[in-house]
Parts: sequence; C-alpha cells; structure tokens
Amino acid sequence: MRKRVIALLMVVMVVGLMIAGCSQAAEATKTKVGMVTDSGTIDDKSFNQGTWEGIKKYESDNGTIEATYQQPDNEAETDYLNAISDLVDNGYNIIVTPGYKFETAIYKAQDQYTDTKFILIDGAPNDGDYSTDAGPTYKTGDNTVAIFFNEHEAGFLVGVAAALSTETGKLGFIGGMEIPAVQKFGWGYLAGVKYANDTFGSNAEVVDYVYEGSFNNVAGGQQLASGMYDKGIDIIFHAAGGVGVGVFSEAIERATNGENVWVIGVDSDQYEQGKLSQDSDRSVTLTSARKGVDVAAYDYIEAALNGSFPGGQTITLSLADGAVGLPEENPNLSADVLAKVDEAKQAVLDGKVIVPSTQEEIDAFLK
Repeated sequence: MRKRVIALLMVVMVVGLMIAGCSQAAEATKTKVGMVTDSGTIDDKSFNQGTWEGIKKYESDNGTIEATYQQPDNEAETDYLNAISDLVDNGYNIIVTPGYKFETAIYKAQDQYTDTKFILIDGAPNDGDYSTDAGPTYKTGDNTVAIFFNEHEAGFLVGVAAALSTETGKLGFIGGMEIPAVQKFGWGYLAGVKYANDTFGSNAEVVDYVYEGSFNNVAGGQQLASGMYDKGIDIIFHAAGGVGVGVFSEAIERATNGENVWVIGVDSDQYEQGKLSQDSDRSVTLTSARKGVDVAAYDYIEAALNGSFPGGQTITLSLADGAVGLPEENPNLSADVLAKVDEAKQAVLDGKVIVPSTQEEIDAFLK
C-alpha cells in the first residue's frame, strides 16, 4: 500500500512539473515588443501616447506579446540607437519607433539587427546626408515597414468643423516644427475652411498661422495661443505635440474665466485634455484631427506575428482606411455641423474633393 501511495505521489509531482513546464514554455513564447519614444514623454496625450496605447491594446487583446518602452534622455541619433540596442539585447524583436527623428537611426539599425522587425511611423529610413543635391539615400529594409498618413485629410475635416463652429469668424493654427506631417495638417485645415465657406455658406478665415519651431515648448505654445485669442480668434487648431499643452492651458484658463474659446486637438482624441478640471464635464476641445498611430502600431504588430509583415514597403494610410479623421465622439460639435462634416468626408471619399497635400496644391486650391 505504501509503495502505491509513493508511486501515486510521484505521478502527481511529475504531472505538476509538466504543467509548470508547459506554463513556462507558453510564457516564453510571448514575443517581446519594444517602443522608443520621440520628443516628449510616454503620456504626452499625443504621438507617443497614441502609439503606446496601440501596443498595449494589442498586448491586452491577444496576450501574445510582452511590451515595454524606452524613453531616451535626449533626441540624438546615438540616443535612439542606444535605446534600440538595449531593447534588442533584452530580447525585444519587434521595435516600434514613432516620428521622423528615428529615420537615420532605423536606417542603421535595420542592417545591424536583421532579425528584428522595425515599425517606423511617420518616417522613411535614410542616411541623413544632405550634403549633395541628390539628398539623402533612402532604404527601407526587408525587416522594416515605413508608415505615413494622409494628415491633410484629417486637417480638412477639422477645418470644415471649425469654419462652421466659429462665432467670431476668426481661426488660428499653431504648428510645431515645420515638417511634412505638420504642414499637411495645416494645409488641409486651410482647405477645409475654404470648402465650408464655399459649400455651406460659412464666413470664416484663418487669420493667424504660425509654427512654434518645436514639439516641447509648453510656455511658447501658451504665449502664442494667448496672442491669438487676444485678436478675437476663438478656435485654434494645434498640430504641435507638447507645445499644444500650452495651447490647452491658455484655453482652459480663459474658459474658466468665462471666455468662449476652443482648441482642436491632434493625433489622438484630446477631449479629456481640454477639460476645465479633472471633475469637470466641460472641455475646451472642439474636436481633434485624429491620426491612427495606435491603429498602425496594432495592425503591424499583428502583421509581424502572423507572417504578413510588409517588409521593405512604405505605406500611406488614409481617410478611406479609417486611419485619419475625427474621433468617434464629438460632444462639442452640433448635429448640424457633424452632418456637414460627414458630407465633406463623403466628397473626399468619392473623389469629388482632392485635399491639397503640398504648398503648390494649397495655393491653387485657395485661389
């Protein structure tokens, strides 16, 4: 009897060890996905945060990845390469980098770490050499995908919304650095205002249009916003990353004191950022020019895991892909404005309106 009990205990122990081993093996099969932040912090309520939320959503939805991020102290190529190296050394074999500042780092890293898949959002890998007329050499490796967006289409829709919502007829735009993604937001905004005036009978004008020159000067953003609101501008569209924090601060302060001013957010739905206080039901966010960096991170992690990763390709996501546009919920837009925005959106989808995406195109559109 004693021998049978001992034998039974041994069987139980073996089975337990097998289960534990299987559990550890399952845990070990999780793919490690890392992100390196661009300018600002992981909770910037903009580009970094949106990308990270897409990664974390994939982790939550599927349970097949283990995610972390690196936030370099500075923004030089060496800082980004060191962060990428740390991630690779720790077994992270899918790395997501949001922003054009990663272009030269990924250009080098994709050749150095050929077993790692890179998802570069808003940039194309290049050597950064502008010393010749030919400009930089571009190369997107087989282990890299470069993703862009039609920001001008999102800018167009918020331009329509702004033109139809302004009470003073005066609108403003604050960009961060004058780079293509920010420029396209602004050009689309100008086009949307004109389209609303011509099509729906609004009478609005973008009377102040500036670039702050960075993505992290909060005080500069507040100062610019203050000047615009003082001119009678009642709606400012910011495409400026952390500079937009200052724009929101100024709008919240003025709204708290009874002024009727608004901000249009960028990249993600910034309604919460516009709340007058943590417990307030009121937000100064009129709407946001949503850019699906979260969708891009999510979808291309999935592609990397299921064997359909489009390595070597540069992909542009559009309004037709559902990758740009307004948030699903827009509490501060009237039903009439939303209906007209939908009309404008359909005109773009039907090809009746081609939204300008270059300086030459917006110049021709505004004539």
